[in-house]
Amino acid sequence: MGQMLIDFIAESGFAMMTYKQLIVIALACVFLYLAIKKGYEPYLLIPIASGMLLANLPGVTLMDPATDGANGGLFYYLYQGVKLGIYPPLIFLCIGAGTDFGPMIANPKTMLLGGAAQFGVFAAFLGAIALGFTGPEAASIGIIGGADGPTAIQLTGQLAPHLLGTIALAAYSYMALVPVIQPPIIRALTTKEERAIKMEQTRAVSKTEKIVFPIVVMIIVIGLLPTSAPLVGMLMFGNLIKESGLVPKLVETAQNSLMYIITILLGLSVGATTNAETLLSAQTLGIIAMGLIAFSIGTAAGVLGGKLMCKLTKGKVNPMIGAAGVSAVPMASRVVQKVGQEENPSNFLLMHAMAPNVAGVIGSAVAAGILLKFFA
Repeated sequence: MGQMLIDFIAESGFAMMTYKQLIVIALACVFLYLAIKKGYEPYLLIPIASGMLLANLPGVTLMDPATDGANGGLFYYLYQGVKLGIYPPLIFLCIGAGTDFGPMIANPKTMLLGGAAQFGVFAAFLGAIALGFTGPEAASIGIIGGADGPTAIQLTGQLAPHLLGTIALAAYSYMALVPVIQPPIIRALTTKEERAIKMEQTRAVSKTEKIVFPIVVMIIVIGLLPTSAPLVGMLMFGNLIKESGLVPKLVETAQNSLMYIITILLGLSVGATTNAETLLSAQTLGIIAMGLIAFSIGTAAGVLGGKLMCKLTKGKVNPMIGAAGVSAVPMASRVVQKVGQEENPSNFLLMHAMAPNVAGVIGSAVAAGILLKFFA
């Protein structure tokens, strides 16, 4: 009986565990702690961390590919939605169905802030090139700066699939940690008086404008940059069904059921690609560091663009809203609102911040389309 117990333990998964697997399992538990205890984007972090945990337990075959005469693991099949570029456009469809572009239409100059925040993408791209990464790899690393998980996955899946797990983990982690990363950057680049600026209410946007907007964006943006069609097209399609007001069941499904289903599948798939051997390599740690730099530069560029706009408008624009130019919707807008109210409790910047925030969603998709055009 004792020998049977010894044999059972010797053949268990714990007996096969490496120190790298132990580190990744501990990291997954940290992410779960941040999501559950601290409330850092639990819809993103819980599936990702669970995928990391399950895929890195010793002896688990969830990510094993299909071979002749043998089926693949469960996560291998779920991952095909990432590999084939299915999940990210569907996520964009759901985002579009829940997005109000009204603040941006009412104040179109804020689109420039969404564009300014993409500076981090191209700064990180040039930095990665300087460090010896290939063009496609550098493009995939740079897109982390847009703080847009689906876009990062879509671009990396086509340009550098061997980096997908690392880049997806970095992009989604930084999205989830927006409330931690952005406030120090905002405070460092703005004065107390600037953070307390109250912005005037924008004009009302008509229903016709909201319906015409996604149609015009599809025609102009995709016409100029066909490679942006999967993301921009689905984003605007989702917004069009919302603003039409004629298909409420489709909108409800996209905003709720479909979004949650795809989030679960995408999160588990992304987490499962972070195997211990790849994640703990020097290259991977360098990519994660460059992703943080890219996201920080994007935030800083947006704030600096906001400061310039504040000067040009003689103090009518709170420069903090530029930080929302990254594509982390609506987390970045909430951060701006929170920091603004810390300086002035009567300051309500959420809707003003949503304008560059949704512009950043379009901007990151366009940036990905530009990179695809040159490196696909």
